[in-house]
Amino acid sequence: MAAKSSILTQSGTVRRAIVVGGGLGGLMTVIKLCEAGIPVDILSLVPVKRSHSACAQGGINASVNIKGEGDSPETHFFETVKGGDFLANQPPAKGMAYAAPGIVFMLDRMGVPFNRTPEGNLDFRRFGGTLFHRTAFAGATTGQQLLYALDEQVRRWETIDVEDDKGVTIPGEKMVRKFEYWDLASLVIDDEGVCRGVIGQDLKNGELRVFRGDAVCLATGGPGMVFGRSTNSVINTGSAAAIAYRQGATYANGEFIQVHPTAIPGTDKLRLISESVRGEGGRVWVPKDRNDKRPGAQIPEGERYYFLEERYPKYKNLVPRDIASREIFRTVVHEGFSAEGQRAAFLDVTHLCKTPSGKAAVRKKLEGVLEIYEKFAGQDPYDNPMKIFPAVHYSMGGLWCDFEKAEDGTLKAQSARNQATSIPGLYASGEVDYQYHGANRLGANSLLSCIYGGMVTGPAMAAWREGAAKSAFDYGSALFDKALAKAKAEHEAFASRTGSEFDVNPYQLHDELGDMMLNKVTVERHNAELDEVLGKIAEMKQRFKRAAALDRASGTMNQPVVFLRHLQGMLDLAHIITKGAREREECRGAHYKPVYDPELHPNDPKAVGRDDQNWLKTTLATYTPEGPALSYEPVDVSLLKLAVRDYGKVKKPAEAPKADANAR
Repeated sequence: MAAKSSILTQSGTVRRAIVVGGGLGGLMTVIKLCEAGIPVDILSLVPVKRSHSACAQGGINASVNIKGEGDSPETHFFETVKGGDFLANQPPAKGMAYAAPGIVFMLDRMGVPFNRTPEGNLDFRRFGGTLFHRTAFAGATTGQQLLYALDEQVRRWETIDVEDDKGVTIPGEKMVRKFEYWDLASLVIDDEGVCRGVIGQDLKNGELRVFRGDAVCLATGGPGMVFGRSTNSVINTGSAAAIAYRQGATYANGEFIQVHPTAIPGTDKLRLISESVRGEGGRVWVPKDRNDKRPGAQIPEGERYYFLEERYPKYKNLVPRDIASREIFRTVVHEGFSAEGQRAAFLDVTHLCKTPSGKAAVRKKLEGVLEIYEKFAGQDPYDNPMKIFPAVHYSMGGLWCDFEKAEDGTLKAQSARNQATSIPGLYASGEVDYQYHGANRLGANSLLSCIYGGMVTGPAMAAWREGAAKSAFDYGSALFDKALAKAKAEHEAFASRTGSEFDVNPYQLHDELGDMMLNKVTVERHNAELDEVLGKIAEMKQRFKRAAALDRASGTMNQPVVFLRHLQGMLDLAHIITKGAREREECRGAHYKPVYDPELHPNDPKAVGRDDQNWLKTTLATYTPEGPALSYEPVDVSLLKLAVRDYGKVKKPAEAPKADANAR
């Protein structure tokens, strides 16, 4: 009897894996699967080169120590864990930090145009949460350059023929098949709870189609649109993660949402001003006089309050993002300072541009991001301080993933447990997972975690596929026909919402959700407000049942019907985020409740800043029709001793004096 083929079924069908998402996490997963000889179908909501990874600006971390500062992967590991307020499982974080130098050198060989020193070495800049120059960068468009490099590698695999187990080419079959403008509608899960594929929807014509897969990876990014306005692309609704959650996947640490300290204030969306600006010497300040409404360029040095530098003299403007966001919020909202009379602070590089050579150096390293400010704010940032305010930026939470620790404390190579979700056969990579950042992400660790996550996920999927007792391609059609019929019925149910009883505009409902989440579940959280939000989300879920399909056309290009699916997911994720925040009674990383801040309440024994009940535990959310059911699991803290998360804050900085109004 002939041995069973790992590549072909008896009917000659190629056995494939599936990756949903075309950003850095997805593309690297595809590359590693192809290197293992496994053909892949990749589905992407947008053209791969338009994935949200392209929006990353500042750089990618790796402790190469090119400047001789004494940096090391072990230090990077410690600062990652410390920056995440010790809530990250330590083996994945260690594996990422130790793999980082090799990843950056690999990207360099792929042709990423990293900035270089005059000697020809890779250049590195500082980012928040560290005193070392650790961040490799390609101007201020690093994410785009990395995405294009990996896309080029995947395109090469699109031209390579599939070979069977004997090395014979299979005519007409390529290692990678790419499906752009396809949305995830459902997972296909068998009676044993194993993921056997997905249902995708072609957004160009509305077709719903089955994709069988011997292993499936979601690499679909974060849920920024839950907050309405964020630095995320408008495609980042979290819909795929929400679908997996509704079908049984555990969602972890949803309450940890990173608010980036520096974004352009706006009414439509919030555009990022990268941490690289501060890494290259940009300074955050407000006028000392709270009533000063002059343009920043007209305010002399002596009338400026550099509050981050005064409060954190060691790290200055490069404290971690959660700390910088809270300090800006506190200074502007609570202490009443402003920029040109607006709810904003200034981020300033003009002092670096006093000479032609200085301006040229700034342009060389930061042109991409400064161009964004000039375009959307209408001011030249080389001559005018930029107005900024914190904005929702990243989710440390996401689909729960497993890992297997190796003897050296990193991840065991090629373990099928690595990056595996709670649904067997389903994996997660990139921002959609919760794995690497704990309660707060250090700047420039996101691109690293996406690529490292993909490097881990590909071999893990290969190991799962090899060890699986049955292939998705050995099933009859009944399982997939049933899943497809269910997906079609759900789509038709949304499309048929055209009667008078469907009186809720889904886009207006989303606006309400986003405004509420942005105002009450971001920088500061208060239990009374969180209770109010939870009640409102329950009410919104009832109103969603009356949300209309605004486009009554059937079939092709019916985007409002697709949006209903995404809005349903955003309501679920908002519920997870808010309930997790309500139940976590502590200050940790990006989750901040002032009532538990010992600095604000030094004489209150309850204001210890830590939740005794859930001390160093991950929040786990599982789906029920009534909302998320929460449980908690301990964090793996086996590799590092816990330390005080101290960034050298001056406990009682002097209050900023008012400038003498007569001096003007």
